[in-house]
Amino acid sequence: MDPFDFGTDLIKIKEDEVLSKLPDLFTMDDGSKVRTAADWQKRRAEIYKTAVELQYGAVPPAPDSVKVETVYATGRSRTQYRVISEVGGKQVVFTLYLFSPDVPDPPVVVDGDLCFGYAFDEGFINAFTDNGIALALFNRCELAHDVSSERDRSGQLYDACPGSEFGAIAAWAWGFSRVVDALTQIVGFNLDLISFTGHSRGGKTAMLAGVLDERAAIVCPNETNCGACGCYRTHTTALNEDGNEGRSERLADMVKNFPEWLGPRMKDYAEDEGSLPFDCHFLKALVAPRTLIVAEAGSDLWTNPVGSWQTSLAAKEVWKFLGCEENMLWYFRRGYHYHKVADVNMLVSVIKSKRDGTPLDTSDFFKLPFDPDSVEPIS
Repeated sequence: MDPFDFGTDLIKIKEDEVLSKLPDLFTMDDGSKVRTAADWQKRRAEIYKTAVELQYGAVPPAPDSVKVETVYATGRSRTQYRVISEVGGKQVVFTLYLFSPDVPDPPVVVDGDLCFGYAFDEGFINAFTDNGIALALFNRCELAHDVSSERDRSGQLYDACPGSEFGAIAAWAWGFSRVVDALTQIVGFNLDLISFTGHSRGGKTAMLAGVLDERAAIVCPNETNCGACGCYRTHTTALNEDGNEGRSERLADMVKNFPEWLGPRMKDYAEDEGSLPFDCHFLKALVAPRTLIVAEAGSDLWTNPVGSWQTSLAAKEVWKFLGCEENMLWYFRRGYHYHKVADVNMLVSVIKSKRDGTPLDTSDFFKLPFDPDSVEPIS
């Protein structure tokens, strides 16, 4: 079955609650309007204060140095490295796995989800390398732990930065930048066409990493759920493609289940998301004018398909304003919560278009798995 062959009745919205309207991207804190590109840069700095610093806490500091050691190399196709960062007089170390195609200067996709099963799937890896694209995999949990029975902030990066307020998502995002630092020391890759991706909590991480590190030309968060690409202000209940009912994740769910992921002040809004001074369209807009691909699964109701679409629509106005509307993309596929080869293929299509200078086939982008007239406007 074609994962992109569906109508607007794939899922059926039963309840759609909008807590408040989305904050305006183009209204400055002093009430004035963004009218020029220079104005947008000022507005961008304002948005950063809430979409990043409030949501994820302080950003971890840049390292004093980054060193790369080769630990396994029997050929170019699969190599392993130790990435050693010096932070506050301490070493923060993780392993980088690099899967490379046999072509000169390939683009590189960075993914921090080596802790997830899909990262060991040959089909997943080959979907990149068979298309002339390298895949850089690392385990973000080597930087900050992700243990369900230990919901505190622990791991190497916290040890190196005692007393810091950054959440685990920010710690994990820091790793993406260290991978790029490492790639600058490893010869033979196209560093002008780096992409960041990841799934679920790893998708949240890839999204934030893409905001923080402008060396990422393409940012492709996959099914992030609450806390990145959804919408805090929209609560939905729906029937998925198999007729089962489910609801979207909420901030209160995250604060209860994963308090260490977020900045410490986010708990103050757990029962009052409608009063947040930002929403996920702010975070998305921070990627502009670079390329953003918001990847979702229609029946992944927990990830809030309605809210993701609403904040993508709102954020796209920034790309339009900057004259690069073609760089803001989103899609839904059939199915549920996973990082599938079908998702890789969508990212690959964009990378190849950028690499080869060919038009992008957008026929599988922008389709909706629900009737847009069945949801309440939020803007």
